[in-house]
Amino acid sequence: MSECTHDCSNCSADCGERKEKESFLKKPHELSRIKRVIGVMSGKGGVGKSMVTGMLAVIFNRRGYKTAIMDADVTGPSIPRMFGITEKAQGGESGLLPVKSKTGIGIMSLNLLLEHENDPVVWRGPVIGGVVQQFWTDVIWNDVDYMFVDMPPGTGDVPLTVFQSLPVDGVVVVASPQELVSMIVGKAVKMANLMNVPVLGVVENMSYVECPKCGEKLYVFGESTVKKVCEEFSVPLLAEIPVKRELAAQSDRGLIELFEGDFMENAATMIETLMEKK
Repeated sequence: MSECTHDCSNCSADCGERKEKESFLKKPHELSRIKRVIGVMSGKGGVGKSMVTGMLAVIFNRRGYKTAIMDADVTGPSIPRMFGITEKAQGGESGLLPVKSKTGIGIMSLNLLLEHENDPVVWRGPVIGGVVQQFWTDVIWNDVDYMFVDMPPGTGDVPLTVFQSLPVDGVVVVASPQELVSMIVGKAVKMANLMNVPVLGVVENMSYVECPKCGEKLYVFGESTVKKVCEEFSVPLLAEIPVKRELAAQSDRGLIELFEGDFMENAATMIETLMEKK
């Protein structure tokens, strides 16, 4: 028998010091059957994280998967507006039901529970974290192939709650082209690594403007460094999303499900392939 070092991974003794690693994972609602959970996060706000979440859900829905979005950005929920949803979530003794978008994407957001969508949420971190957990445990999601979780920016309470409470299969990090991108992406990647959650890759939003006459890519924010950043952290670059007036207009008008363009197709294919290997 090896000597006890108080490191249970190296000790064969069945002693009082041996403790199994505590799991904070919460069980989903008993009527929910969710196959894959993908988090979408960013190191800072204003980079288009919610739009990327919405587009991923739409693309996977177009590919025939049953998709859903959990809007975990509790203090800044924008998913319902993006999908043009104004009705409130309904439920009963068994639990809450997500609201379905026009194409059948299940959505749950705090804005679907508030009386007015512009009412501020002035809550402390633990309360917000509890709401996110309830979106997982108390919502009857039914059959979902891919759930996309729109996480708030940064590495604070709510992202930690998502990583600890939900069985996240991987995360997509959203960034924008700027000099601080290395530090910002690095914080998000390192948090995911600390939580033992695979980083599926990086999506760069507002990457370039396409010339309407010749199609040339114009890097109005300067030449992007995102590829170097991806190499630095050994993660793939999933997509470069151009600045498109129509895309912003569709998001503002609740018509994200009508977006056109193939700039996110490669990202969806790479995520799909990685998830099939798990």
